Amino acid sequence: MVQSLGIGIGAGLVSALLFGVLLKATPLAIVLYLLAPLPILIVGLGWSHKAALTAAVTGTLALALGVSPFLGLGFSAYLAVPAWWLAYLALLGRPRADGSLEWYPTGRLLGWTAATAALAFVAIAVIASPNYDAFQTQLREMSGSLVQLQTRSAPDTPPAGTGQTETPPSDQKTEVANALARIAPALATQGLALLLTLYLWAAARIVQVSGRLPRPWPDLPSTMMPRTVLVLLAAAVILGFLPGYAGVLGMALAGSLSAAFALQGLCAFHDRSRGRTGRGALLFGLYLIVFVTQGIALFALTLFGIADTALNLRRPKEGAGRS
Repeated sequence: MVQSLGIGIGAGLVSALLFGVLLKATPLAIVLYLLAPLPILIVGLGWSHKAALTAAVTGTLALALGVSPFLGLGFSAYLAVPAWWLAYLALLGRPRADGSLEWYPTGRLLGWTAATAALAFVAIAVIASPNYDAFQTQLREMSGSLVQLQTRSAPDTPPAGTGQTETPPSDQKTEVANALARIAPALATQGLALLLTLYLWAAARIVQVSGRLPRPWPDLPSTMMPRTVLVLLAAAVILGFLPGYAGVLGMALAGSLSAAFALQGLCAFHDRSRGRTGRGALLFGLYLIVFVTQGIALFALTLFGIADTALNLRRPKEGAGRS
């Protein structure tokens, strides 16, 4: 117990250091910042969720007392608590009648990862801008700067005879910026959900290599979220039309769940291609399309994942172990 707490304290300090270097605003600092959740996840999966909670509290206090309370609070809400929570869920298990353990399903874990990403985004948004109008103003300003940058990089001279002006009208750019600001929470949580999933997978792999992972490695291609997540997605879309931070939560949840369904679509593709000739070429082609289209193909994978949960057309479980 004492050893786990000591490891948790060390992991929390390392995580806080990786998070705090972001203040340097250098490319290396950004890379180190992206590694910040891993120490908490590693101790949570390799030792216990109590060690992960110790790491989260230690990192929060270190940043709050050593740098600023605001930075410590942001670290806790956006990174430390989500990492602890996911490590806790990953090691949940209950005994079966035969005495073996039934581990928390990866489908439910994926759904919780998406929900955690949405809640973390809203939490950090409220911490940074308790006033919703100020938050929206910041989003519009960032979106406006992005639209302005894109219009500047566009060709200066329109095609001859089209009657177009050299730059889009100001009203049109404002409308685009406002629309982008509206969906910004969904775009942000899409990326965050993907990152949290990657962190969890990487930490589990590291702990597995060390021989400390308590649960057997799951069959990831068979991952399928329950149908209740579809209800949650529909509720999130409806909630997104509400004003205030309730609408931000709806948009954030819709974005993170769409990313989770895209990942499930990838899992379903892996699962349904098992045992087929040329499977390697099929998977290579799929990932190449996702890479070349810069994520646009994720929309198709999201629809595939939604259909996978709604229709439940997977092969029987006895075939799920094949590779």
